[in-house]
Amino acid sequence: MDKLFYPAIFHKAEEGGFWVSFPDFPECLTDGDDMTQAYEMAVDALGLVLADMIDNNEDLPAASEPDKVTVEANSFLVVVEFDYIEYQKKHNSRAVKKTLTIPEWLNEAAMRQNINFSQLLQEALLEKVK
Repeated sequence: MDKLFYPAIFHKAEEGGFWVSFPDFPECLTDGDDMTQAYEMAVDALGLVLADMIDNNEDLPAASEPDKVTVEANSFLVVVEFDYIEYQKKHNSRAVKKTLTIPEWLNEAAMRQNINFSQLLQEALLEKVK
């Protein structure tokens, strides 16, 4: 899964800052004291919703076309990026032990070269899941 992009509507809050809603996820709301914090919170909120849907094997909705989203006065549209791999790295990096089987000759050759099996497997898996 590559990066996903969903439109978010940033609403100016009466007390200052912004609150953020997502047309494709009505239940997903967040806020921030300024634009930077509101955007960071929007990325996290979107990440929580999408990761939960992915973990539950739910179909993700197609992102609304930004030019089709109605934006009210004192609001503006921002497209928010979600990178599932980066999200997993940040929120789910607990080490998991795996057992694998390789030919003895390959094991000996790798050991002679001081190859770190765990690191090599992680690098190969990262390339494969991109």
